[in-house]
Amino acid sequence: MTRLPALCAAALALSIAAAPAARAADKITFGLDWVAEPEYGGYYEALATGIYKKYGLDVTIVSGGPEVNTAELLIGGRLTFDITSNAFLALNFAQENIPFEVVAAGFQKDPDALIAHPGTGDTSFAALKGKPIAVSADTRASWWNYLKAKYGYNDSQLRSYGFSLTPFFTNPQDIQEAYVTDEPYLVKQQTGHYPIVLMLSDSGFDGYASLIATSDRLVQTNPALVQRFIEASAEGWYQFLYGNPEPAFAAILKANPDMTPGLMQYGYAQLKARGIVDSGDTKTLGIYAMTNARWAGFFKQMAATGMYPANMDYQSAYTLQFVDHGRPK
Repeated sequence: MTRLPALCAAALALSIAAAPAARAADKITFGLDWVAEPEYGGYYEALATGIYKKYGLDVTIVSGGPEVNTAELLIGGRLTFDITSNAFLALNFAQENIPFEVVAAGFQKDPDALIAHPGTGDTSFAALKGKPIAVSADTRASWWNYLKAKYGYNDSQLRSYGFSLTPFFTNPQDIQEAYVTDEPYLVKQQTGHYPIVLMLSDSGFDGYASLIATSDRLVQTNPALVQRFIEASAEGWYQFLYGNPEPAFAAILKANPDMTPGLMQYGYAQLKARGIVDSGDTKTLGIYAMTNARWAGFFKQMAATGMYPANMDYQSAYTLQFVDHGRPK
């Protein structure tokens, strides 16, 4: 190998010494509202393929579950961002003047649903009026109120829900809440047929779901960090949905060994077929799109049920600062 002349070598050594050290990646702790599943595929894709790293982010994904309150972890400063399950929680923060806000809407359509047995006549939301329905405590305080207002349901119909399909398998009249990406597949595996699936968004319910939230303080003091996280996550979603999802699948299986390949593929197919992540406004504004008009419509829809005062400052629940910029280049 030819040696550099002494002066050139010395100059090179000085320039290297003077060069600034590579900037350390910003650490982010991101809390999910449930265990690792395809519903979080874009985040695992961004993590597994180095997209977050490309954006200068060192992201740790923290799984949730029925015993994990990510809102409390976020408020307590143990998470940088979290998945806020639905728009109700965002409005609740605003109503209680809690200084956290939504910065992106992961799901354009809420995947919450009610499932019922075929052959019972339970083929529409209207048909379920007066029938026993098992839902969680969170649902009782959120979209159950919408169903009461729209379809005349009443609280005497309520039955406890233990996050289990056992009652559904043992009672041919059972009706319970579900996620369109999960329980229908599990029912098919057990019974040989799919249940009746009544997806909440098909009833006219217009709330966003799987929202990303963070503190007002972070939005004000480091908006560039928030923007990078949203852009990197959006790129992960595009790659997961329309590229190769296998890196995310592998990462999800590692984080949640109870996930099966069949359930993974079913959930993935439902996300795409139903336009849960990418539909409507996202086609022009990009994944994570939100609009003032849709937030206003949802707030009015829920205020009409008595859940919120009509004069509440619902706009403090969210910001459009980091979304609606189109698809990442």
